[in-house]
Amino acid sequence: METVWDNCVCVCQLCVCVWDVFVCVCQISVCLLELCVCLLRLSVLLFHWIPHIGLTVWIWQRTHRKTQFDANHVYGSKDPSYCDESKTEVLADGKTTSTTCFDSGLDDLSCSSATHNSCRLFEMQHSAPVDPTKMGVGRAIAVLTSGGDAQGMNAAVRATVRVGIYTGAKVYFVHEGYQGLVDGGDNIRQATWESVSMMLQLGGTVIGSARCQDFRTKEGRAKAACNLVKLGITNLCVIGGDGSLTGANEFRNEWSELLQILQKTGKITAEEAKCSSHLNIVGMVGSIDNDFCGTDMTIGTDSALHRIMEVVDAITTTAQSHQRAFILEVMGRHCGYLALVTALSCGADWVFIPEMPPDEGWEDHLCRRLTYQRSIGNRLNVIIVAEGALDRHGKPITCDIIKNLVTKKLGFDTRATILGHVQRGGTPSAFDRILGSRMGVEAVMALLEATPDTPACVVSLSGNMAVRLPLMECVQVTKEVTKAMAEGRFEEAIKLRGKSFENNWNTYKLLAHVTAPDVKSNINIAILNVGAPCAGMNAAVRSAVRIGILQGHNMLAVHDGFEGLANGTIEPMAWGYVGGWTGKGGSILGTKRSLPANMIEEISLNIAKFNIHALVIIGGFEAFVGGLELVTAREKYEELCIPLVVIPATVSNNVPGSDFSVGADTALNTITTTCDRIKQSAAGTKRRVFIIETMGGYCGYLATMAGLAAGADAAYVFEDPFGIHDLEANVEHLLEKMKTTVKRGLILRNEKCNANYTTDFLFNLYSEEGKGVFDCRKNVLGHMQQGGTPTPFDRNFGTKMGAKAVLWLTDKLKECYRHGRIFANTPDSACVLGMRKRAMLFQPLSDLKEDTDFEHRIPKTEWWLKLRPILKILAKYKISLDTSETATMEHVIKKRGGV
Repeated sequence: METVWDNCVCVCQLCVCVWDVFVCVCQISVCLLELCVCLLRLSVLLFHWIPHIGLTVWIWQRTHRKTQFDANHVYGSKDPSYCDESKTEVLADGKTTSTTCFDSGLDDLSCSSATHNSCRLFEMQHSAPVDPTKMGVGRAIAVLTSGGDAQGMNAAVRATVRVGIYTGAKVYFVHEGYQGLVDGGDNIRQATWESVSMMLQLGGTVIGSARCQDFRTKEGRAKAACNLVKLGITNLCVIGGDGSLTGANEFRNEWSELLQILQKTGKITAEEAKCSSHLNIVGMVGSIDNDFCGTDMTIGTDSALHRIMEVVDAITTTAQSHQRAFILEVMGRHCGYLALVTALSCGADWVFIPEMPPDEGWEDHLCRRLTYQRSIGNRLNVIIVAEGALDRHGKPITCDIIKNLVTKKLGFDTRATILGHVQRGGTPSAFDRILGSRMGVEAVMALLEATPDTPACVVSLSGNMAVRLPLMECVQVTKEVTKAMAEGRFEEAIKLRGKSFENNWNTYKLLAHVTAPDVKSNINIAILNVGAPCAGMNAAVRSAVRIGILQGHNMLAVHDGFEGLANGTIEPMAWGYVGGWTGKGGSILGTKRSLPANMIEEISLNIAKFNIHALVIIGGFEAFVGGLELVTAREKYEELCIPLVVIPATVSNNVPGSDFSVGADTALNTITTTCDRIKQSAAGTKRRVFIIETMGGYCGYLATMAGLAAGADAAYVFEDPFGIHDLEANVEHLLEKMKTTVKRGLILRNEKCNANYTTDFLFNLYSEEGKGVFDCRKNVLGHMQQGGTPTPFDRNFGTKMGAKAVLWLTDKLKECYRHGRIFANTPDSACVLGMRKRAMLFQPLSDLKEDTDFEHRIPKTEWWLKLRPILKILAKYKISLDTSETATMEHVIKKRGGV
């Protein structure tokens, strides 16, 4: 019993010990918890005070150590009075983000921000993304137009002003070019959002342009600098030719010297000089001659071509009536671009350009060519002359010289027309409006991203890309062209003009200066149009036929698309068969949307019957799908194992493998012209909103680009989904807009952007929500977008595409010739010829299937979607602009042999 009791006591003691241990553990836990609370409080205190400590350390470093940033990571001025530094970081996906900070030192804190807006201290973390709406805060931009006027300059001015305001910068007009910069006063005025309204459709330059002798002197440039400093302007955007841009670069290089002169004479204070310590310059080339090297097109060139082609088309009708020869002189004192493209676009018999004078004995050659054209049934002859055309001895070739030659030697009834300044006038084309708008946006970004060490740049167009090029490199190459022409190095002069000019010249030579070979190739190439008709199709057919004949091939016309190929409506085409086709709209061969899948057997039989060795398929998405079906059927039908090429031709611009399609530019100009007239009506009646429906299927290219060209408030497209909240925001935007001086609205809607939000639905919605503030009208443009004469762009584009396609087929046929017959069954024997960024490429149809949305008949990637934010920003929507992909400075002059 006693033992049991002892055991119980031991157990109780053990329980007490365990309880004591448990209590100790709890106490320790409480202590740990209190310690955690203390650490948390300490962390909060540290989090609150570390930024202040960091700022104190930074100030101490700047004051006592004058620490500089690592030159490997930061480029910019090391001047302690002003440092505009940019840092570029590479993100995980390979994109770059540019972060800009202004590090002005302690002394800048005392600057008067009210007087000197450009003198501010900005604190930014380099890793933080740039807020585009804050990029220009505290900065000022001036924009001027100089030299000869050009259509599209107003679009560039409008974009510069609105994007500048969007970034938070002050933007100033400089009226009357450099003369206004020198005179100052009311010539330099602050621009507002409304002040650039209704500028898009106006030709010339609204802010004026003037030749300025004063700016050529240092005294004049000092006056200009003083006017800019007084307004705190340190960013200058110049729109003009190479002379205007060269003057701007000289102005920039002298800036520090000019400030010293102004400070010594007491015209500006030391504080003002400090806050305007350097000047950023960005140029945009406005010139109808397209004479500036480094860009495919200058602002105004396309519009000038429109004016020229309008005259050529008008003259053609009267010339055919009387069997006359017409000689047209176009502008181009030192550059033959206008003359060359006009010759390609109208199928001229001869062109004279400064870059390539005719060979010795050109008079006899010209007469033989004109005589031959009349012998094959042509009732007219067209000769295009650039105003600066010369012969091999440097003597001018004028309209009168050519007229006298043709009249005396051939006895032809000949007329000469000098177009003159009509080429500068009129409404800018859709291309020039979009080009000017894109360049204006890029120019503002270039100015705000520039550092004191960044060279003056010019915004240029390469393919469909806006690029930045060193200004003086472009000027140097432009001068080298003139030098090469003066020294008789004409082939080099052509190359120095750039790839676009060289391609145009080579295409012209193929079509105009080569006689058909005596030996035939016995190759039969068939050409057919597929899908909806569009302007430019006939230009592509004409070019393909004539290049094929020059290669010795037999060219066959297939009427009514794949149905004609199945039914055997095929006939040969001679040289004269396609005469005069370049300027005709629609499809002369006839076109249908039928696909070949259900008639493959009949098609294969006719290919064998007519001994067709290759196919040129010109059309839209149906041409692409039809080509794929022919390739798929090769496994079963050996007759289909022939090379084929698809040339994109559709107003919808929805063919995979090409950024542009033949016909889209003509449709775009039709829409833009209609919108101009509608806006004019709305401006007269006030408080009116128009809703316009465009074609394009599911592809929103036409709606988006027409929105940019016409200055639309919104453009609804399938690729950029929208809902009821977006529609509500658009209505609110228009309600706010009606409170300003701009009391009109323009809404574009792609025909298949949304199955439920139809044009009627949008009309009813806007009418109801705008009741009492604005009324609404709607307009469905319909098939007028497919009609009309092709624009110069579509004529030229179609001509080059047709020529390139047949030359490629010729080479491919040689590759596929085996054992006495043609056999092509590899993927690269069936291609789409398309323009991708900067080059024309042949891409296998099978490779493009992955990038195609067959349900909606569009490519999965579309380059123009990147332009939609610009459309919204220019319409004053508060959206974010992606600045992660900054344009880098490219070089024009290639380094050769260490030079």
